[in-house]
Amino acid sequence: MTHSANYTQKPRRAHRGPARRIGRTLALVLPVMLVLSGTLAVTSVNWSGNSSDSMLTASADDLSKPARSRAPHDVLRDRLLLELQEKNPGVALTHLQQEVNRHPSLARHCVALARALGRAAVRVYGPTRAQSYARPVCDTSFATGVAAAHQKG
Repeated sequence: MTHSANYTQKPRRAHRGPARRIGRTLALVLPVMLVLSGTLAVTSVNWSGNSSDSMLTASADDLSKPARSRAPHDVLRDRLLLELQEKNPGVALTHLQQEVNRHPSLARHCVALARALGRAAVRVYGPTRAQSYARPVCDTSFATGVAAAHQKG
């Protein structure tokens, strides 16, 4: 009796399926991706201590500072431009004059505000109709804004 006759060999599987192939691919690719992403993370950090060049410290600086409040003339300009669109330039100009009378510190911004209203009035109403709302608020700044917007457009 020979020993080779009793020897039984396990049958080999010819095809082990896509799961094994995917597993092997991940086993090779995943460590490479982790090393590369770690390398990129380390290179993007500013190690010199100069915060002006760092992406991470720039975003952290934005979070640590409180939000700046807007200047009163910026708030007033936005409110007047909204009134101009919802009502008409005459109402916005009247409210501009009232606010300047109520808060004299806004007088130095009156010319810029009136010009902004004039430019916006041309965009909303056209040059002819916008000019019909002109009045002597902040000298002739509204009319100057209408004329400037009409010449550009």
